[in-house]
Amino acid sequence: MNRPDMEFNIAAIMLRRAQLSPGRRALVFEGAETSYGEFADRVRRQAALLRQNGVCVGDRVGFLGVNHPVLLETMFAAQALGAIFVPLNFRLTAQELTFIINDAGIHTLVVDDGLRPVIEPAREGLCTQHFFASESAADGWRHLDTERQAAEPLAGAVSMGQHDVAIIMYTSGTTGLPKGAMLTHGNILWNNINAMMAFGGARDDVILTAAPLFHIGGLNVMTIGSFHTGSTVVLVRAFDAGLVLENIEKYRVTHMFGAPAMFLFMSQQPRFADTDLSSIVTVICGAAPVPESLIELYGARGVPFCQGYGLTETSPFSAFLTPEFGISKLGSAGQPPLHSDTRIVDNDNREVPAGERGEICLRGPNIMKGYWNRPDATAAAIDSEGWFHSGDVGYVDEEGFLFICDRLKDMVISGGENVYPAEVEGVLYRHEHIAEVAVLGLPDEKWGEAVTAVVALHEGRALTLEELRAFAEPFLARYKLPLRLHIVEALPRNPAGKVLKFVLKEELLG
Repeated sequence: MNRPDMEFNIAAIMLRRAQLSPGRRALVFEGAETSYGEFADRVRRQAALLRQNGVCVGDRVGFLGVNHPVLLETMFAAQALGAIFVPLNFRLTAQELTFIINDAGIHTLVVDDGLRPVIEPAREGLCTQHFFASESAADGWRHLDTERQAAEPLAGAVSMGQHDVAIIMYTSGTTGLPKGAMLTHGNILWNNINAMMAFGGARDDVILTAAPLFHIGGLNVMTIGSFHTGSTVVLVRAFDAGLVLENIEKYRVTHMFGAPAMFLFMSQQPRFADTDLSSIVTVICGAAPVPESLIELYGARGVPFCQGYGLTETSPFSAFLTPEFGISKLGSAGQPPLHSDTRIVDNDNREVPAGERGEICLRGPNIMKGYWNRPDATAAAIDSEGWFHSGDVGYVDEEGFLFICDRLKDMVISGGENVYPAEVEGVLYRHEHIAEVAVLGLPDEKWGEAVTAVVALHEGRALTLEELRAFAEPFLARYKLPLRLHIVEALPRNPAGKVLKFVLKEELLG
């Protein structure tokens, strides 16, 4: 049971930090600096505005846009009321967003100015009651900043328990329809405790956030935690390798999270060799193993990598590979965090010995509560003992280090984005020239994995990659569009008719 004097509401904790340290620098965004006192005042006023417009405990409040202080202010404002924050992927199409917004039942939606044209055509089909534009007034949209400034600040946050939902974050499913992972206030806090135990966290840290905040990595590897420790977040609207290097030097950044591709692009910048990186304590990398060449390149500049493995459903950290093992355990995802557990199981859910491959299962206070409105999917993912079945195949070596071999769910990770083949295949099958299609990920030096479409065409038909991408673009986010196209006479199948994707991979990789 929760102690009566223990507060789990992550917004209340942020407001307490602001009360203790009002003059400390909380946020830097495009040159503008915001103190904790100023940030908390915006959050309190926005919470009051949301409450005036009917947002209650358990209601969902969404944000659609690129990285911006308003995203963080909206999140904390909603959670201060006991409402649930739903960050939306700004790369999705109107059709994809419509499903998520209505599935979550978003009561109030805040949209940044650049994304209004995306959501505008879908508004009539949405369940949402209130639409706010984040930065400027617009026809048919309420201006968030004007109304927020006029509101009286909320006096105090609603008390929440560790099992109350704080965030619903949507992750694609193998059925092609996204599922909302319910992350509780306790999940968020325990993830941050695990992270701090692994790579530290101090009030004088300067955290650079360039990964998208609608991802659990961008939002909760370090960003939320920094608002509790009282450190500074340098927020970048969208990843730009040159701008990131400039900000590292200008603001004396100590920590940054990113996918391997981000650090690769930074190293390819002409100014990389001359950028002062001496302030960096460590960089944290997820989504894929860091190549040895990149570890050595940054290591020569005195920048160590802390690598991590996790999923949206695990808030996200489930394993850490700290810098001292970066080379000796190259390719490993690391060891489980202090307050979480890992085990490898066979098809009968029995633990297997070290070195034997099986499904990676994870347990701890960072594991999601379940999938929103999907009790069947929740039951399939979390077993009776509380183990979350990741769908990833791996093994643990004799020293307890986790290695990931494959994905049961065939997920492709391209540039740090999760792409599920079933969703892409469902769209491509609509093309009149395609008889069969299989989507898989192939190694790619730039993106980690390239979304690859393998198709068999109807007799007498032809198809180019450009034509295929143009066909799919109205239905899929750009990162889901195939980067490669291979045309075959027929897809290899087993006697039951299932496509043998491992055969395709072997053939395509030679």
